[in-house]
Amino acid sequence: MKRLRHCLTCAALLASLGGCTVGEGDGYVKSTKLYIRDCWNGGFDLRPDFFATNPFSDSTQVIRVQRGDNLQEVSDGLMILVNDTNAVRERLGDELEVGMPVGVSCPGRPVVYDENPALVNMSLYLHDSCHTQEGATIHSLDAVEDAGGLGGAVAMLGGTITFNKLFSGDINEQDGSERLTEASFEVRFGSPCDHPPGGLQNADLVSVVTGYFKFYFQRGQPAQPFP
Repeated sequence: MKRLRHCLTCAALLASLGGCTVGEGDGYVKSTKLYIRDCWNGGFDLRPDFFATNPFSDSTQVIRVQRGDNLQEVSDGLMILVNDTNAVRERLGDELEVGMPVGVSCPGRPVVYDENPALVNMSLYLHDSCHTQEGATIHSLDAVEDAGGLGGAVAMLGGTITFNKLFSGDINEQDGSERLTEASFEVRFGSPCDHPPGGLQNADLVSVVTGYFKFYFQRGQPAQPFP
């Protein structure tokens, strides 16, 4: 599980290279049954009050929907990785597939190359609520083929997100409408250790999370390197 947290930490550090936002916005992240092994099993409401996006390449940006403005490592929140900003902006209003973050795998299992990765990935972290646990993070799952449920294992889609607006990615953007991000989603999350690549997903270990967020990119002071 340390490898999973390392992937998230690297993404967060890369994101910090862009302009920081001040975090104002509106939205929710909820689940009627959230499951994180040795951490959480039941209803969940993130109640986010911090919303930010940071581009860390010409075409990629990270969106953070979080409770509080502390560092990710000590907070509860949702991280959305947009792998191709322009491609997503060309499909505003469409349901886009959400899949497992590239490079994330269970320790001891090889990373399987995906020649057509999803445009959007997500990771949900509960580092505040479950700060004593190593594995307080789950990730959006890839869709799997319907191979017929057996013994509680069933085939499921990974989930979708619909962007009505997406920040242009230009930290010097002057057009207010181009700084707006708005999206809604319904996504299935889980640990890659509980769901072998290409295998069936155990419904008891899958968390269906729904959410919505709307905020404007606002460039602010860089965040402190400590809470």
